[in-house]
Amino acid sequence: MSNVRVIIWGLGAMGIGMGRMIAAKQGIEIVGAIDTHPEKAQKQLSQVLGVAAPDVEVTSDPTKVIKPGAADVVLVCTGSFTREVYPQLELVAKAGINCITIAEEVAYPAAQEPALAQSLHKMYDEAGVTLLGTGINPGFVLDALIIALSGVCTHVESIRAVRVNDLAPFGPTVMRTQGVGTTPAEFHSGIESGKIVGHVGFPESMSLIATALGIKLDRIEQVKEPIISDTYRETPHVKVAPGMVAGCKHIAYGYSGGKLVLTLEHPQQIRPEAESVNTGDYIYITGVPNISMAIAPEIPGGIGTIAMTVNMIPAVINASPGLVTMADLPIPRALMGDISALIKR
Repeated sequence: MSNVRVIIWGLGAMGIGMGRMIAAKQGIEIVGAIDTHPEKAQKQLSQVLGVAAPDVEVTSDPTKVIKPGAADVVLVCTGSFTREVYPQLELVAKAGINCITIAEEVAYPAAQEPALAQSLHKMYDEAGVTLLGTGINPGFVLDALIIALSGVCTHVESIRAVRVNDLAPFGPTVMRTQGVGTTPAEFHSGIESGKIVGHVGFPESMSLIATALGIKLDRIEQVKEPIISDTYRETPHVKVAPGMVAGCKHIAYGYSGGKLVLTLEHPQQIRPEAESVNTGDYIYITGVPNISMAIAPEIPGGIGTIAMTVNMIPAVINASPGLVTMADLPIPRALMGDISALIKR
């Protein structure tokens, strides 16, 4: 069988990680790469990835590689918001190529951008290809995994899930959006202005869970609070003195019929061990039966997002056309054999 052909759009930490994962797999190959960063554009892909890779030159012009028949799937790793990545997703659809994006809002874009979600579904459906938004979260821990665990319940009363993670491995962009290194006053000002956003994807994860379980949400409320450090903490990108902000405690509450049915918590900070905070992923379902799940330490966000994206490639290629969610596709799994053998020709 011929290899599954992949184009990677965006060679940041996630795109590079996906490229390295693909390079180590059987039955799949990278046929195109796009990045506008001057240190990456016009270089050979192997130079950017730091591993042996096909003879592909990284281009800053997506129209040079996003063409009909050029690939089986495009991995878009460029932004977080539906409106932000919409032009890129549109270009991929017009070329008639399947697409997976790690843009958090595209995990369930109808939650905040219903018109754009409808437009994306229409264009991908008409092109006969499929679009999926996924990653570690949204995409798995605080939605798909919860949905899967609910499958053993005869009744679900309420759900609470918590992801406690360490932001230290991430770069300056994440530090800014989480408010790391700010004063408490600067944090609150950043929340007001939108410069500090906390976790992106709570409305999407909540809507995905509710739709899958048949729960009608009346409203979603979100609270973002600074995690103020009592100790000195440092990463390669930020220094936090005592009294400064080490991260953001972001909580979302989902109500149905006036009753709290969904609670998703995501306290993110650098070096949580500095104050004896243990990381982990926790899911509690109150129902018949009650479910309690704990993964400690937490599933690494970067590795998890890389793996989820690449591992979902066959499912997306095989899926019905249009915009789909993780609830529409087979459960994710690690792909250890010939990936091309999983494609339904």
